[in-house]
Amino acid sequence: MAKERRRAVLELLQRPGNTRCADCGSPDPDWASYTLGVFICLSCSGIHRNIPQVSKVKSVRLDAWEEAQVEFMASHGNDAARDMYESKVPPFYYRPTFSDCQLLREQWIRAKYERQEFTHPDKQEPYSAGYREGFLWKRGRDNGQFLSRKFVLTEREGSLKYFNRSDAKEPKAVMKIEHLNATFQPAKIGHPHGLQVTYLKDNSTRNIFVYHEDGKEIVDWFNALRAARFHYLQVAFPGASDADLVPKLSRNYLKEGYMEKTGPKQTEGFRKRWFTMDDRRLMYFKDPLDAFARGEVFIGSRESGYTVLDGLPPSTQGHHWPHGITIVTPERRFLLACETETEQRAWVEAFRKVVDRPMLPQEYAVEAHFKHKP
Repeated sequence: MAKERRRAVLELLQRPGNTRCADCGSPDPDWASYTLGVFICLSCSGIHRNIPQVSKVKSVRLDAWEEAQVEFMASHGNDAARDMYESKVPPFYYRPTFSDCQLLREQWIRAKYERQEFTHPDKQEPYSAGYREGFLWKRGRDNGQFLSRKFVLTEREGSLKYFNRSDAKEPKAVMKIEHLNATFQPAKIGHPHGLQVTYLKDNSTRNIFVYHEDGKEIVDWFNALRAARFHYLQVAFPGASDADLVPKLSRNYLKEGYMEKTGPKQTEGFRKRWFTMDDRRLMYFKDPLDAFARGEVFIGSRESGYTVLDGLPPSTQGHHWPHGITIVTPERRFLLACETETEQRAWVEAFRKVVDRPMLPQEYAVEAHFKHKP
């Protein structure tokens, strides 16, 4: 009997909708919440275990199943749960995948099942109201210390501001929603709730690094920023569909890591720098947590004269790392070197994805700015 019940659960796993984790979309889930009726992956099952008042989990393959539990799973399943628990997810709300950090996945699962934010839209106030203020720990630009700072997001003004003192009249910085990006960077920032916010200041990228001890708070901030961007873009592109706008709300970096680089004359030695590929902007920093990039390189498309080559010109000297990359732009060549062949391949793939993509009209304006930089 026990074998038959387990076989019945395994058969349910093959139904359309159940072949991917109900929460992160990971293929071939082999755990289940027998109180919610969903099939989930090992990683998400760990999060479900932390909310036992809502979800109780079992291994599909290893645990014993009772008849009533099998029947419950049969009458529910991932599609039915999605219809119920995700019926009112705002279009701007970030739906994490299996490649996202633990915090985003945990708060998504808690929001769905524990807080039921997507069945009761009044619970979405913290990120959908168009205004949010509160305190976040912000890394100091020069000393690297995290200090509590007041942040204010106002959709009406189209800005995120922060203040050095809670009673300060003037903000320390005003970040325009139009040029804002936010992405979780727990490893880089050294905190599981670490969020990197970037904005353009005088057309150069400026980074700030923040966190909040409460996971729900920082994810609410993240989704509030996405909501503000969504409403800004709806006005800026009145004919665009939600599906067109959602990918533009926030973006993860295409690739980050250390490489060596040399200067424009290619006569000086190579120096180790931290590189970030953010869409078409390749930025390099002395330290991963620097506020400003030491330099930025625009990576255009193949039609505009940009190519990426394996290796370095034969005469190149001064690099310590053996695996070279040459980026050819209409103006000059950029010579880079990676420590391992694996890293080199990953960077070349990231660059080629960008180079192979045709440029959008607004990207030509960005390219023109880079060309006229002093």
